Amino acid sequence: MLHSEGLGGVLINAQHNFAWLTGGRSNGIDLSRDNGAAWLLVRRDGKRFLIANNIELHRMVAEELATRDFEPLEVSWQDEKASPDAVIRLAGSVLPHGAELAADIFPSNKLRPVESSIAQCRYQLTQPEIERFRSLGGDAGKALGRAASRITPGNSEIEIANAVRSELSHRGIYAVVTLVGADDRIEQYRHPVPTANIWNKNLLVAVCARREGLIVSLTRIVCAGEISPELHRRTEAAAAVNAALYSATIEGAKASGLYKIAADAYAAQGFAGEIDKHHQGGACGYRTRDWVAHPANDEFARLHQGFAWNPSITGTKTEETGVVTADGFEVVTATDGFPIISTVIEGREYFSPGILSLSKGASA
Repeated sequence: MLHSEGLGGVLINAQHNFAWLTGGRSNGIDLSRDNGAAWLLVRRDGKRFLIANNIELHRMVAEELATRDFEPLEVSWQDEKASPDAVIRLAGSVLPHGAELAADIFPSNKLRPVESSIAQCRYQLTQPEIERFRSLGGDAGKALGRAASRITPGNSEIEIANAVRSELSHRGIYAVVTLVGADDRIEQYRHPVPTANIWNKNLLVAVCARREGLIVSLTRIVCAGEISPELHRRTEAAAAVNAALYSATIEGAKASGLYKIAADAYAAQGFAGEIDKHHQGGACGYRTRDWVAHPANDEFARLHQGFAWNPSITGTKTEETGVVTADGFEVVTATDGFPIISTVIEGREYFSPGILSLSKGASA
């Protein structure tokens, strides 16, 4: 990327890019921001540096990065706060004279932003990343399954969200998104932020779960009693759309083409208008979504790229995360023992999460 962009070096400060380039380490302190508390500098010749202020550098070297991999460079916290030029000058001091320096999201108009080019480098997961992705997905699926066994009708959405976050935390996972919708709120909102609303019958729980920088997304539906025929019908239809996307998510598939496949699947199930009510998901990895499928998107699927699809029909939703492999789409977030819906496309069977009925343990 540095060669193709004609750069002498690039500064990495975004928390998701820092995690990607360091194999899952973190420069995060304030998790409400994209910017982290330390920078990576990658020089065109491959030399790598860690830049941090005198508050953070010692901890970063002791707990996050080895000096054999990243040469530490220190800036005083006063200079750093006074002007972003302090970090730029320090980075420039180890670049060849006249070499251009760029950055991902560094807050200075003196540097060319190259986040879009860096993202292209992130899209294809390496084998160690895929193993971490599988492990994260498996643990996130177990966490939601365990949470489903702990919650009871009469709990508030906030209490349910806390139970979910607790189960994730026990597995070293941080929920960057937690959505909980009970009963009428599932039909009213595609993104039901947890409230004091009490769960009586139907429940939707969705999370975007992060560990070591990687993020997976998944949704589960739980019913306190019998599953209504209408909820059954809508969930089966959403699963059919989900399966169509699984089947089509192969190397080289264009985002716009994947959108059309989803739109056609909705129409085939009798729910053509539902695609207009929410996006369907798309590529993921170190972001909840790197891009979403829509008619004007020219992105395409890569081998070993992560995807999280989330087709929804008013009142229900299906969502899992997986990775594109040479053998097809591999789901990594399935919950063992949770009801599943099977859909067969061209002789291949695809599984989507069903509905857990607390009265029967049965699927939709």
